[in-house]
Amino acid sequence: METKKIIYKLRTQRGMSQDELAEKIMVTRQAVSRWENGETVPNTETLKLLSKEFGVSINTLLGEPRKLICQCCGMPLEDDAILGHNRDGSLNEDYCKWCYADGTYTYSDMDELIDVCTKHMVNQDFSEDQARAYMKEMLPKLDYWKRYEELSDRGQFEEFKKKLIAEINDLHIEGMPEVQKLNALVGKYVNLEYRLPNGECVKFLDDEKTYLGNQLESEFGGERYFGVLAAMDFIMISTYGAKGEDPELVLYKKR
Repeated sequence: METKKIIYKLRTQRGMSQDELAEKIMVTRQAVSRWENGETVPNTETLKLLSKEFGVSINTLLGEPRKLICQCCGMPLEDDAILGHNRDGSLNEDYCKWCYADGTYTYSDMDELIDVCTKHMVNQDFSEDQARAYMKEMLPKLDYWKRYEELSDRGQFEEFKKKLIAEINDLHIEGMPEVQKLNALVGKYVNLEYRLPNGECVKFLDDEKTYLGNQLESEFGGERYFGVLAAMDFIMISTYGAKGEDPELVLYKKR
């Protein structure tokens, strides 16, 4: 789809007039009209403003001329919904939500990332050994790992995770094994609905945000699992069945 049609579609989907869009991104109504008529294309800085306003990538605004992949894990970025976000909330077209969250790179250990990715890649046609070999060959070619010394935070995020793991283990939740690792998890895929004592059903997470968490087998055996989720401001522990059914909230603690 052409840029002119994309801007028109995004604007009208939100019920915005040309004047309203122009005001939000600090241009004239005539400029918006020229874009939608195909007379001109927004410049780079204006594309950034449109991207943030509409919540889509610049690549999408331009009709997806580039095939994007995450420059940390290699995942194809075929949907703007899985793009990472910068600290100011704008989309980052170089990384997925699992590898880059709110301006923070979530992986500093290539082997750890390979462990996480491999289990999702194995199928009847692709063995674990093949998946590992593929990742070990591909990752060093990606921009994040090539520029790791420049882009990394020198282990600050890893130190935060270690402190968070210690804080979780200090809770001594009965039946829950010690947490050894916390992985990046996107809210949409782990946002279970819990029934409160008053009968109300609620979700505690934001589908769009990236959290740290893990799933652990219960020491009591059976088919129940412990789910651990955390962020800068909270720790949440729950239990649920093998496919996330019948979730029960064990603890929600503000940090």
